Order: sequence, then C-alpha cells, then structure tokens
Amino acid sequence: MRTIVVLMDTLRRDFLSCYNPATSCMTPNISRFAEESCRFDSHFVGSMPCMPARHDLFCGRTNFLERSWGPIEIGDVTLPKVLFERGGVRSHMITDHAHYFRIGGENYCQQFNTYEFFRGQESDPWVSLIDDPWEPERYFGDVKRQYQCNRTRITREEEFSSVECFEAAKRWVDDNRGAEDFMLMVETFDPHEPFNVPRDYLDLYGDDYDGPFFELPRYHRRDEETDAAMAHLLRRYQALVTMTDRHFGDFIDHLKKAGMYDDALIVLTTDHGYCFGEREYIGKNYMPAYNEIANIPLIVHFPGGAHAGEVRSELTQNIDLMPTILDYQGVDVPETVMGRSLRAVAERGEAIHDYALYGTFGCAVNVTDGRYTYFRGGRDQTRCHEYTTSLTTIRDWLGRGRGDQIEAGRFLPRVPYPVYRVPSGPEALVKDGGAHANEDHLFDLELDPGQTTEVEDEAVRARMEGLLVRAMREAQAPDDQFARLGLDA
Repeated sequence: MRTIVVLMDTLRRDFLSCYNPATSCMTPNISRFAEESCRFDSHFVGSMPCMPARHDLFCGRTNFLERSWGPIEIGDVTLPKVLFERGGVRSHMITDHAHYFRIGGENYCQQFNTYEFFRGQESDPWVSLIDDPWEPERYFGDVKRQYQCNRTRITREEEFSSVECFEAAKRWVDDNRGAEDFMLMVETFDPHEPFNVPRDYLDLYGDDYDGPFFELPRYHRRDEETDAAMAHLLRRYQALVTMTDRHFGDFIDHLKKAGMYDDALIVLTTDHGYCFGEREYIGKNYMPAYNEIANIPLIVHFPGGAHAGEVRSELTQNIDLMPTILDYQGVDVPETVMGRSLRAVAERGEAIHDYALYGTFGCAVNVTDGRYTYFRGGRDQTRCHEYTTSLTTIRDWLGRGRGDQIEAGRFLPRVPYPVYRVPSGPEALVKDGGAHANEDHLFDLELDPGQTTEVEDEAVRARMEGLLVRAMREAQAPDDQFARLGLDA
C-alpha cells in the first residue's frame, strides 16, 4: 500500500472552496483533489498547537491532558515505528517545520526511516548575520530578527522552504517510482505565520496596502491594528494558502504521471486553524477553542478512487489517522491507540465516535457531540501538572528552577515507566494560565454554527458535562485534571 500524508500547518477549513464555496481564497488544486477524494466535514483537532498536534497524529491518542508541548517519549508507540517494526513498511518525512529540531521537539523525525529538512521558517536558527538585517521602522504585530536574517536567502518563489518540500517530494517519487509499500509524509509550515509570500500572489488579491509592515501578528485581543491592516493580513494569509495550493497541485500531478496516485491512500489535513480578528482575537492558543481553530479540514483519497466526491459528516479527529493508515497497510493497531480507523465511516457511513475531545494544555477542556460544543474552563490552576519522562518543552526545560517541586513516580498507569510530575509553570505555552481560554461556553452548532450565542439550557449543559467527564475518563486523564476543572473523577 502506498500512503502519503500531506500536512499544511494552520490551514483554515473555511478558506478552502471545497468546504466554503463563498470564500475568496483561491485553492483550485485542493478543490480538484477533493473532487477525487472523500471530504470529512466534522473533523476536529485533538491536542494543540503544533507539536502536541503532531504527537496526537504520530501516536493516535490525545496528550494535552497530560502535558504541554513536548517530545516523543520513551513509552510512546508511534505510527512510523509500528509500520516498520510490525509491517516492514519504510517511511520518509519531508518537512520545513523547524520545531522538530528545537528543544521540546525531539524524536519526531527520528521515528521515520529517513527524513529531509529544509531551513528558514519562522525563527529557525539558520542564517547568521552579525550586523542587524533590515527591519521596518513601523509595524504591527512583531518582527523577528532571526527570520529577517533567514529571508535574505528567500528572494524567489523556488527558495521558499515549503516550495522546496514539494520539489523534494517530487524527487522522492522519481527515486522510488514503482514502489508499492511505503509511507511518505510531506509537511509544510506554510501557511503558518509569518505570512511572507511572493508579490505575485498578493497581486492576485489586489493588495494595495501602504500602512505599517504587518506579516507576523502577536497572539492577542485586537487593539491597535487598523481595519486596513487586518484586511492586508488576511490577504497575506490567503496568498500564502494559494501558493501552497499551487505546489500541492504540482505534486499531485507528479504522482499521477508516475502512476503512483490511483491506488494510493493520500491524506490532506492540518494541525489547527487560526483567528483573524473573529471576536477580536488574533492568533491561537490563548482564546477559547472556537471552530475557526478546532474544526479542521480532512480530505482523503482512498485507493482506487473509492468514495470520490463524497462527503462524510460523522465525527472524526486527527487521532484517527494512525489507525486508518495501519488498517489500510494491513498492520495491527496497538492497544495504546485511542483513535479509530476511518474505513467504517468512508465505506458505510458508520459513526466511530460519539464525541471529540480536544484542547490546549492548561486551558479549557472541550468536547463536542457534533451538535453542541462545550468548553469547560479551569477552576483551580494550582492543580495543573504535567506528566512526562522527558523534561523538555518549547525552547526550554520543563520545571527549570523549580526542581524542589518536581516529583517522580508511577503516576500514569498506562505508562510502563516512572514519570515526572511537574507543576505547570511559566514554561507552559499559555503563560498566563489561559485567562481567556479558561472560560465556560456552550454552543449549538446546528442553530449557531458561528458560535456567537450561548446555550442557556441547563439540561443540555448537564448532559455535555457528563459527556466531558466520560471522555476524560476514557482518555485516562490524570486526576489533577478533574480537580482543576472542578469535576468528579
């Protein structure tokens, strides 16, 4: 079986014309791919943001109830390892996601038999300039010195690292033409910010903005940003989506020419969405997990073109990708996996979940049954602890300077190793304790898909709270999480 996973970071579902025909964002190649594939409409994130989402995808289970951003750990059972060790299936990753190579991103690429990395995204410590690079005098959001150094080598479209990823994927196909059994993962950081994009793509959207420089927003409630600046930021994102769409289309065409498309399992998805001023929020992580962030695209080309052009509305999550790939590859699914294969959904329209559980560590814990979404905020953040065998987190050491507060023991029954128990501290991704994200909300997606009006029905709230408790139990959440949320374990 040929398996190909394409992961585009921060790809908003409603910006794709195959999901939202009214969008002004141009994605003709993804639309063409969707016509030849099966579209999943109720697909949700699990753990957020970047690395927690990838941990879910690699391990087939959510991890945001146990820890924040972190590496693949000693007890983790991962998709690439299972494919090779139990099925003899070789895997290759092509990526420009720099977080894999920073503290807190250890051991992800190493799960694959081979991998290839392209430099320059965000603050990847790549280009060394002793003298300061060019920086704008006036700007909204932020300007990162390291990225300004990196972009001195990104002057033409072919030099963008996401473009290099798709070019490398085409070379890989040529080098392995005719191969029958593999998994190829092609991952582009685009369209994640900074929204740097060639001028030609901005021109497609008629961008004539002449205000302060704005391509890297700060994650915050909108304040000084003008309407013109926000419109410009949105056009930059759309332009970057369109560029990524173009090179995705070239890659799909290359697969077809190589005769490696029709009988392949090809997955296109993302890790999370993004807010562009909805409810005055810009960015992700710190606000409630509205559907702009949590309800993400999933488009799957099944072998032989099965279910082409069909749509499924059953609940699915990114934790389902691991068991789906193993299922189609004919490899047994490990007991550690929480997700379910999409085969029953695709072939028979059967439900595989009656809820989706998702969130960011330390923030509200969220559940949907497909009709309602319920966000449960923290009541007592002092009860928030991380559980891990590896004391690294995003660009930092977990618990640094607080060694006297760290315990070790067999706190997680499912993990066959002692783990550290670390009180949540300033290294956690949401450093303010998630003040905005730790709010309760209840929405009716059928009557209010925009999640603008709170449901006041106490019977519905009680039912969704009960569903949340059940979901957390089934996820084997630590008792601390129940205490933090004011729930009975």
